[in-house]
Amino acid sequence: MSSQLTDTTADQEMLDLEKHNCVERVQWVLNTPKPPGLGHEIMETAVSWRNKIPFLNKQSGWKDDLFSMLQATFPILSWCQNYKATKFKHDLLAGLTLASLCIPQSIGYATLARLDPQYGLYTSVVPPLIYAVMGTSREIAVGPVAVISLLLSSMVQKLQDPDADPIAYRKLVLTVTFFAGTFQAAFGLFRSGFLVDFLSHAAIVGFMSGAAIVIGLQQLKGLLGITHFTNKTDVISVVKAVWSSFHHPWNPYNFILGCSFLIFILITRFLGRRNRKLFWLPAIAPLLSVILATLIVFLTKADKHGVKIVKHIKGGLNPSSAHQLQFNGPHAGEVVKIGLIVAIIALTEAIAVGRSFAAIKGYHLDGNKEMVAMGFMNIIGSFTSCYAATGSFSRTAVNFCAGCETAVSNIVMAITVFISLELFTRLLYYTPIAILASIILSALPGLIDLHEAYNIWKVDKLDFLACIGAFLGVLFATVEIGLLVAVTISFAKIILVSIRPGTETLGRLPGSDTFGDVNQYPMAVKTPGVLIMRLKSALLCFANANFVRERIMKWVIEEEKDIKGNADKSTIQVVILDISNLMDIDTSGIASLEELHKNLESNGMKLAIANPRWQVIHKLKLANFVAKIGGRVYLSVGEAMDSFSI
Repeated sequence: MSSQLTDTTADQEMLDLEKHNCVERVQWVLNTPKPPGLGHEIMETAVSWRNKIPFLNKQSGWKDDLFSMLQATFPILSWCQNYKATKFKHDLLAGLTLASLCIPQSIGYATLARLDPQYGLYTSVVPPLIYAVMGTSREIAVGPVAVISLLLSSMVQKLQDPDADPIAYRKLVLTVTFFAGTFQAAFGLFRSGFLVDFLSHAAIVGFMSGAAIVIGLQQLKGLLGITHFTNKTDVISVVKAVWSSFHHPWNPYNFILGCSFLIFILITRFLGRRNRKLFWLPAIAPLLSVILATLIVFLTKADKHGVKIVKHIKGGLNPSSAHQLQFNGPHAGEVVKIGLIVAIIALTEAIAVGRSFAAIKGYHLDGNKEMVAMGFMNIIGSFTSCYAATGSFSRTAVNFCAGCETAVSNIVMAITVFISLELFTRLLYYTPIAILASIILSALPGLIDLHEAYNIWKVDKLDFLACIGAFLGVLFATVEIGLLVAVTISFAKIILVSIRPGTETLGRLPGSDTFGDVNQYPMAVKTPGVLIMRLKSALLCFANANFVRERIMKWVIEEEKDIKGNADKSTIQVVILDISNLMDIDTSGIASLEELHKNLESNGMKLAIANPRWQVIHKLKLANFVAKIGGRVYLSVGEAMDSFSI
């Protein structure tokens, strides 16, 4: 008898202790210190920037800090200290392999951008050198790319016809390049890389696929030797132009020559994928095609029989183009807009490529430093007759397979292209335009990722809508409309999720103190007389506050109806709101919670809050909401349950 009494007393003491601890933990929640505000965060950022400036940082020697800042700005100063001859051997091979692919591609991409061929080669000299000094990726191969070339030609030609006035058109392209570099550098310096994320992964997949098809259709002009071709990029206009060209005399030799070498390049690529030791074969295939096709035209005098050739390519070092930049004029606003679009697309492609290969090699790629490097290389490039450059996926893959160790491979490639500009441009006089078209066409399959598009469809239908919107917009309208459609759908998705956040009913998982969604975990047990709900939103604000309140009341009413139809169930006495997902709340959100409290109170129910975040509980206390609900704020759902004896 005495032992039973002792056990009862011990159990009562444990319950009292647990109740005391629960009350104490409630005070933990209610008596939190004031969270840091916006001013505090700005001050912390300013202090961190101050500490990075050597002359303002007194904690250590300014010489050491200056060198550290130089290393941060020019990463080459860090890794060149441990650079060895064995690494140079690999970089030399990779750089020469890159150059063999880069030279014909650069000429082709320049023609796609509606510029003279030498501007593609210029763009493969200065930007790679700047990036090698300032970039953080070891594998990225920098130079002109197909998508950026298409962007420039499709958007700038609306301001100035390249056929009517090629000099004025070139000046606008160089000015766009300057602004693209300025935006890129600003994104990096002000750590605004999130702006690039406005183009979602799904949108980029759709945009790249649509752009690849548009670029391919544009190459029909060179492949078929068509003289008069449309300046529009949509598929309908291009097909009409090709169809109308068949009603005029045309020369089949261009088509035969271009298709023959296109098949050759594709076969070498297939062999390179089957046997990784033959990685060099698809890399040198474009240059080999240019050499062979040029010899064929020269020896057979095919240019006299209708085969269109490149003719004169200006050689020599990049000429200065600073005087050609046009900051005033009727198109200044449009040029800035095009520069912003080019900056975002170029950064998105380069950072995606860089991060992919950095993950394989197991090192971190600093996105902000990449933006600064890309920005300065395009700014300096615009002063040296280069148009917008970025990281190329196809050339980066070749660089990686060739065994590059550092960015020295970019330096080797740039020097090789420069030597070619000095010595070999005269030899390219008889290069057929059809070969350049076939080289561009051979690079396009890598831009179309059907497997990824299918994965997007499986995982998220709204993401797929953004993907297909970008694809169809680029294909049937313009590049700008395709991008606009993709961004609009992506923003609509964000807004839809924000203004219509989900709520879920929770139950206790058997054998644990964990509470989970009863729909996700059918074995979860609801507690009679208690309705536990969790918000699935990070922000309760003016846009979604009323929707959330109505959603919760709807659940309460449905539960009450279910209880009335089942005599075994208890009437709801308490509604516990788990707001662990809620990061912030505004005055509209607080007002909606107050109205929810009044509605529940009028129906004889109590409202309790569980697991509020720092900013949220601070604002609820300032608004006196905690006092209005009787201080029913708890550290967890479990403690809220334990505090009610139902």
